[in-house]
Amino acid sequence: MASRRALHFVFKVGDRAKTATFYRDVLGMKVLRHEEFEEGCKATCNGPYDGKWSKTMVGFGPEDNHFVAELTYNYGVGDYQLGNDFLGLTLQSSKAVSNAKRLGWPLTQVEDALYLTHAPGGYPFYIVDKEQPTTDPVQKVSLGVSDLKRSTHYWATLLGMKLMNQNEKNKNVLLGFAECQCKLELRDISGTVDHGTAFGRIAFSCPREQLPDLEALMKKENQNILTPLVSLDTPGKATVEVVILTDPDGHEICFVGDEAFRQLSAVDPQGNELLDKAMAEDRSDEWFAKHNRQKAAA
Repeated sequence: MASRRALHFVFKVGDRAKTATFYRDVLGMKVLRHEEFEEGCKATCNGPYDGKWSKTMVGFGPEDNHFVAELTYNYGVGDYQLGNDFLGLTLQSSKAVSNAKRLGWPLTQVEDALYLTHAPGGYPFYIVDKEQPTTDPVQKVSLGVSDLKRSTHYWATLLGMKLMNQNEKNKNVLLGFAECQCKLELRDISGTVDHGTAFGRIAFSCPREQLPDLEALMKKENQNILTPLVSLDTPGKATVEVVILTDPDGHEICFVGDEAFRQLSAVDPQGNELLDKAMAEDRSDEWFAKHNRQKAAA
């Protein structure tokens, strides 16, 4: 499955301004593109919400060869409940550590040259305090699972990921489609996986021709398909085709046709400006404050 690649993880965010500060000023990521939508996504990219929302892609480099974060903001929703499903994203950047210290962003040293911090909303990020590599600094995404053997079979046998490391003592495995890509770590949490309302989604690409076969395989294996093969439109950009799956613990997985996605995900030089403009025009906080009300908590 060398033709498949890890793309991004989707985070629901309730405070775009604080979130932008974390990714841009603390981690040192760049805004790669920003898009506004008037209604909910057919593939529930923004979660189970029908209203206006935005998508901001941030990363250390172009989506063609970097694993990035997709930040989805639902207008009117200010808070999401965390579960025990997302256990962290690990990246290597001594500059991010120094940025956090300089800006007073909370950091906890968990071991030598490794720090834990949190994005707005409570999402955990682990930062390796070493020089940022010239390749992608994002090393792995960690997800909690209830049955490691079952999950390993799903991700390795059915989805075709390579088992790169297995630690029976710590009950975790490391998988990936290629050594040069962001890896997926599965950790056995010895209990039920709770997705809260902040649940995210991990995305991969594959050649478009593989999507129908992937969907057929999941049907044959009696696995859950959240969204059968569907086309998604982005105004002024390429239309992509996706299949959305869920693993045995309910982790959402998006597979998108690679060819069209490379067109859709081209870096937009105006991305940073578009995000700042959208935040400046978003008066929802003022409206809720004026009417002595709070944004909804999902």
